[in-house]
Amino acid sequence: MGASLSRIVNEFHALSYAQGCWRNTKWMGVTTYKIPNDLWLYQEIIVEVQPDLIIETGTYMGGSALFMAHILEMIGKGRIVTIDINRPENPPEHKRLDYIRGSSTASDTVKKIEKMVGSLQTVLVILDSSHLTAHVLREMEIYSEMVSKNSYLIVEDSNVNGHPIIPGYRETVGDEPGGPMEAIDAFMAVNNNFEIDIQRHRYLMTFNPRGYLRRTA
Repeated sequence: MGASLSRIVNEFHALSYAQGCWRNTKWMGVTTYKIPNDLWLYQEIIVEVQPDLIIETGTYMGGSALFMAHILEMIGKGRIVTIDINRPENPPEHKRLDYIRGSSTASDTVKKIEKMVGSLQTVLVILDSSHLTAHVLREMEIYSEMVSKNSYLIVEDSNVNGHPIIPGYRETVGDEPGGPMEAIDAFMAVNNNFEIDIQRHRYLMTFNPRGYLRRTA
């Protein structure tokens, strides 16, 4: 992408974020907090990968988990487990959808997920809890080990901290500025088992730039 086109895409990205339409994107009436481009990519990846298990960190209202549960139902296989320190007030239910309440990096949570993974052949991971660099990097270190070859580790909201939105990203006063993009850079600098799938950028705008990591080894 040339500099001129990149500038246009970034300006539209910033405008789209500022308008806040992503806050009202719903699946079957449940808020997803996603843009349609990324939901469409998730559908493509699920159909291509045919996961036995999807691990999602960060549940919020449960809309994205419900969306993926419905895609799994349509392909006739797989489950999704979604993890959050808070449980939605009225969580959507689906026979392929499970909830775990707890921190995604806590040892008891990780043990539960490892038990679910067991000897499953194909695992897909989506990280969307705290977006602070240190937390995302720790999640990547833990959950990358569970991703199967040719599947994906998806890191959400790598657009924050100036890529191109919310420069100086913090979640609370006193946080060290930084977001998922910085975690991706640190992870990729020492890990040779993943590649950034640039084909997932083909719709030009994604809230997860450089965040679609495909396991190659």
